[in-house]
Amino acid sequence: MTVRGIDHVGVTVPDLEAATRFLIAALDAEVLYDTLPAEEGPVGGEETEQRLGVPPGTRQLAIRMLALPDGPGLELFAYDPPGRSPALPSDLGWQHLALYVDDLDAVRERAVAAGAHELAPPHPLPGPEAGPANRFAYLRTPWGSTLELVTYPDPQPYERQTSRRRWRPAPPRSAGEGEAGG
Repeated sequence: MTVRGIDHVGVTVPDLEAATRFLIAALDAEVLYDTLPAEEGPVGGEETEQRLGVPPGTRQLAIRMLALPDGPGLELFAYDPPGRSPALPSDLGWQHLALYVDDLDAVRERAVAAGAHELAPPHPLPGPEAGPANRFAYLRTPWGSTLELVTYPDPQPYERQTSRRRWRPAPPRSAGEGEAGG
């Protein structure tokens, strides 16, 4: 058995269309398909409640799968009634989405222009992750979820202690790379 990586991250949003527009504008996400198109919902009842572990009376309004350019999918869910407020980093459970980016400043500016709120300017990665150009920034999406942008192009101190490395997407291919020649 081998875990190969993250396939997708599920995100509950208050407005599926607005969240889709933000993710396309901010992160170059692409809509792949609707598992539950809004016009076919809502879906609820005992089976849904048991399968998902949601409170009685909760109904799924829509489900959409998006793809990031070089990362896992983002599966958006809309529910009725909407859930509690978005998780903060101090809450229990999975509480933020971190995306590796090549140009942190450009992606941060794009996300802010698309409606994200920057919590603070980018910071250097600390301690075992440090390096001259290694940085991160936290933002809030328009619906209040925490989004981290991270880049670590320089070697990190932890790499001297182990041969195991953090996963990160492969660098982008140059134009024509991998194409058959003629």
